[in-house]
Amino acid sequence: MENLKLNVPLLRKRVPNLTSAARAVGLRPATVSNLCTGKIPVGRAEVRTIVALASLAKCSLDELIIREDSIEMLETGIKVVDLFAPIVKGGTVGLVARPGMGQLVVLAELFHNLKQNGYRTILQKPEGIYPELQDLYPLVDILSNSINETHEVIVNSSNSNNHILFATDREHVLTGETFELQERLEQEGISNVTTILLDLKGEVMDEEMPYGPLETVWHFDADLAARFKFPAVNPIYSTSSILEGAYIDQNHLSVQQRAKKLLRRYRELRALVQVRGNQAIPISEKETYERGEKLEAYLTQPFFVAEEHTKVKGQSVSLQEVIQDVQTIISGGADGRRVEDVTFVGRL
Repeated sequence: MENLKLNVPLLRKRVPNLTSAARAVGLRPATVSNLCTGKIPVGRAEVRTIVALASLAKCSLDELIIREDSIEMLETGIKVVDLFAPIVKGGTVGLVARPGMGQLVVLAELFHNLKQNGYRTILQKPEGIYPELQDLYPLVDILSNSINETHEVIVNSSNSNNHILFATDREHVLTGETFELQERLEQEGISNVTTILLDLKGEVMDEEMPYGPLETVWHFDADLAARFKFPAVNPIYSTSSILEGAYIDQNHLSVQQRAKKLLRRYRELRALVQVRGNQAIPISEKETYERGEKLEAYLTQPFFVAEEHTKVKGQSVSLQEVIQDVQTIISGGADGRRVEDVTFVGRL
C-alpha cells in the first residue's frame, strides 16, 4: 500500500476546477489536496472519498490509483525546502504566497543553484507589467511569450540530457494552458520538465487548492517574512508527495517529522511569550522553546542572488548536511550556541 498514489495528471485533465467540484460532492478540498500531495496516504483515505474522486474524474479506481515504483527528489541546496517539502523531479510545485513574502527570491535562488548543475531554465512571461520580475530575468535561459513558444522550446531542448525547470504564473493555470502543455509533453514522451507555479497577484493565499492537485506545495509565512526570517517558507504547512512511502531515506523522514513536531510546539509557546513574556514558558518547556527558536533561526539562509543587498555570502547546503545539523539542534548539541550564531548561516 505504501507505493500507491493518486493519478494526479489524470485528475488535472478530467477535473480542472477540483476545489469547487470536490466541495460540491461533499469532500473537503483540504483533504483532496493532502491526498494529491501524499500528505494523506491513499491507503488511509476513506473509501467514499476515493470513489467520489473517481466519479468526478469519470474513471475507474484502477485508473485513479496507480503504483509509483520510484520517484526522484530534486535537491536544491535550500535547507527548508529540501528537508520539509522536496521537489519531485518532473513534478509540479505550487508557491502559495502574497507579494512581499519572498517567493520570487526563492525562485531566483532555485534557478541560480540548479543552473550550476546543468539545468535549463524557462520562464513564461505573465500578462501585465511586473517590475519585480526584472531581477529574475538574468537567471533565465529562455523567456517565453506564449504556451506554444514554451512547448517549442521544450521540445527542441528535450534531446539534450539537461533537465528543464519551467516557471509560469497562475493565470496560465486558470486558463488551462499549463496543464494542456503538461499533457502534450506527456503524450510526446517528454518527462524531463519540472514545473514551478507562482501567483504574482497573491490570490492563492485565499484558496484551499489554488492550483489544483500538485506533487509539492510551498506555503510562505507572513509571520516569518515580517520578522525577516528568510526564506519565509512555512516548514509545517509546506509538503511534498515524495515524503510518503519509501521514496526517501527513512532518516530524512524521521528527522523531518521530529523537526515539525518541535516547530509546532515552539510556535505555540512563542504565541504565549508574545502575550505574557518569557516568564510564561513553563520550566518543563523552556528547553523545547529554546531549541525550536534555534531550529527556526537555522532554517534561514543567505542566498547567492541576494549577496548584493545583504552583503552576506550565499550558501548552498546539501540535504545530508541539513539532516545532520537539524539532528544536532533537536538532540541538544547546539544548546550552548546563541540564536544569533545560527541565523543566516549555511551549516552550523
